[in-house]
Amino acid sequence: MTACLGCDLLQRLPVLPSGGRARCIRCGQTLAIEPGEGSLQRALALAAAAAIVFIIGNTASLMSLSAVGRDAGTTIFGGAYELWQQGYQVTAAAVAFACVLAPAAYISVLLAVLFMTTRPPLPKWAGGLMRHAGFLLSWSMPEVMLLGILVALIKIAALATVIPGVGLYAMGVLVILLAAIKLTFDPRQVWRRLEWQS
Repeated sequence: MTACLGCDLLQRLPVLPSGGRARCIRCGQTLAIEPGEGSLQRALALAAAAAIVFIIGNTASLMSLSAVGRDAGTTIFGGAYELWQQGYQVTAAAVAFACVLAPAAYISVLLAVLFMTTRPPLPKWAGGLMRHAGFLLSWSMPEVMLLGILVALIKIAALATVIPGVGLYAMGVLVILLAAIKLTFDPRQVWRRLEWQS
């Protein structure tokens, strides 16, 4: 039985064909999508690309500022460290967690689970990792950070020369890859494999 997220009606899901979609009979909300063959491999490829882009985005400079003959550049973690140094410890911890630690943990968990699905049997503790993936995804907010940086770039452009760095472009690509993973990866496929092995 599956509860509809829109109206809470309990319904039995039919067996869906590849690419099929099940909708709630009461409100029309999408209950399930059968992504078809190869969706776990696509999600694994996207997660591997997201890991590479994430590493680049956190090690390369986000942007460079040039004003009054002085140049400065920083990374995401460097920005959080500067906030900490200036007495904004809560903000620094939130930035470090939501923009560095949570996305890193989510991508790592996803890579581990998806890699394990390619080499059956799936270990029992994969279910524990899957439970944590949803929590980590809800706290992973690189898109919010990216939006904040773009607003700051527009506001500061009149005062200094701003040069976007490789890290900024990498974080933009990461946001797109995370959205693609959400569309491609259906956690129920992993849960089904765990049930079959029980």
